[in-house]
Amino acid sequence: MYALDGELLMVASDRISTYDAVHPTPIPDKGKVLTGLSAFWFSKTEHIVANHMISVTDGVPAEAAGRAMVVRKLKMLPVECVVRGYITGSGWKDYQASGAVSGIELPGGLQESEQLPQPIFTPSTKAEVGHDEAIDFHRAAELVGDQALMERVREVSIELYSFAAAVLRVFTP
Repeated sequence: MYALDGELLMVASDRISTYDAVHPTPIPDKGKVLTGLSAFWFSKTEHIVANHMISVTDGVPAEAAGRAMVVRKLKMLPVECVVRGYITGSGWKDYQASGAVSGIELPGGLQESEQLPQPIFTPSTKAEVGHDEAIDFHRAAELVGDQALMERVREVSIELYSFAAAVLRVFTP
């Protein structure tokens, strides 16, 4: 991130990291692919919710062309918005232990990676140390400090998920 005149320049690198470790070998053009994907989805979803993207060309220095975007400054919410359409990963582990994911009770008998009856909002937050922490909706609303805003964030997140799923179905046989 670089400060511009009242805006920011976000540059995506070719570095790769997993589980809080940066690996020594970069992936060629990873930054360009990530920037292209971001620009595509920001432009496709701006009718659902405003975003921070201003341009991927104007104001981008030549040395960062294709892997950078000029964006508006914003105040980030202290939560990560996760929408699940399938019961997999950490959601599967939670379901196996409790029959719920992020406090949302799910039907019994689900199989790993099975599609859920409907998408669910399962927020998380960054842990002080280590990996992201799954939280329930009420904890997310406490962290944001505004119940109505968090309800809107949940609605928009599920709408974005549903829109993206519909777009991807067009490209999938």
